[in-house]
Amino acid sequence: MSSGGPIYVLPGDEIDASLIPSHPKKPLRLGPGLRHAPPNDIIPTVAGQFVVERQKNAIRVETTSGRYIPRVGELVIGTVHHSGAESYFVTLSDFTSSALLPHLSFEAATRKTRPQLANGALVYARVSLAHKHMDPELECVSPSTGKSEGLGPLTDGMLFPISLGMSRRLMLSKSAQDGKVVVLDELASAGLQFETATGRNGRFWVNSENMKTISIVGRAVTETDEKGLNVDQQKKLVRSLIKELS
Repeated sequence: MSSGGPIYVLPGDEIDASLIPSHPKKPLRLGPGLRHAPPNDIIPTVAGQFVVERQKNAIRVETTSGRYIPRVGELVIGTVHHSGAESYFVTLSDFTSSALLPHLSFEAATRKTRPQLANGALVYARVSLAHKHMDPELECVSPSTGKSEGLGPLTDGMLFPISLGMSRRLMLSKSAQDGKVVVLDELASAGLQFETATGRNGRFWVNSENMKTISIVGRAVTETDEKGLNVDQQKKLVRSLIKELS
């Protein structure tokens, strides 16, 4: 394995010890796609990119497809399935158990003022609890500030399914530079006005006052994802889509 660029692994590969982080106080955390083989081996169980988070002293295997596995702190877009006595049951991906979103886990929410979410409503939330033996839990408020910080119900707009890999690229702090996704910047530079939200669970939401804009932004992202377009191809795609508006 080379540490000069992205590192990809296959099930059963041997991971070089130099790639595994160490921390004087934090124990090593194994994320999805890895298992510990005593005494000291760490073995990939899925194919994907080997990701190291040195600040968290954590490692995982990032897959571009497959079932989403919730992790604490990740932002997700969920669909309300139904409401229980104390929580909403929220679907994060197909064929997985629902996540729980407490009714009071919204900014300034009380039993009288909490949002009344109908079945099928979309919410932008943070994973607050993730354990393989328990249903995940979500929150739409920061526990430290009590503010929503952009989380909460997503009204209007359209939801587009994307790959888990595309979600990760879009959510990078510098998605154009590090994720090589430029379609959103190109569309904005062309004068389109829209807002977006990306869920780590393979969901991309777009809203705009113009329905054609919503459609074009969604198409730009999904085609970039499905066809694996590079930067130049993305720019060409945007030019083609903009012509459809004129």
